[in-house]
Amino acid sequence: MGSAAVAAWIAHFAFWFLLAYGWFWGEIKGRRLATFLTLWVGGLLGLPHLPFGTALFPSYVALLDIALVLVVVKGDLPIT
Repeated sequence: MGSAAVAAWIAHFAFWFLLAYGWFWGEIKGRRLATFLTLWVGGLLGLPHLPFGTALFPSYVALLDIALVLVVVKGDLPIT
């Protein structure tokens, strides 16, 4: 398993974790939850129709992760 596959697994784990965490603590309500799930399903079903789209799906999920962090934490996470 290469580093790209590990990064894809991390992105997917972070997506589902942040979605569940945000819903559990009330940071994500029903409409936003449905929006993120719709975007994820749309990427899953839509990206394979583009050239090299299947390879872009982990990066797409990582972008959704960034948006989820901004929504759940209400800002950016400090690195230090």
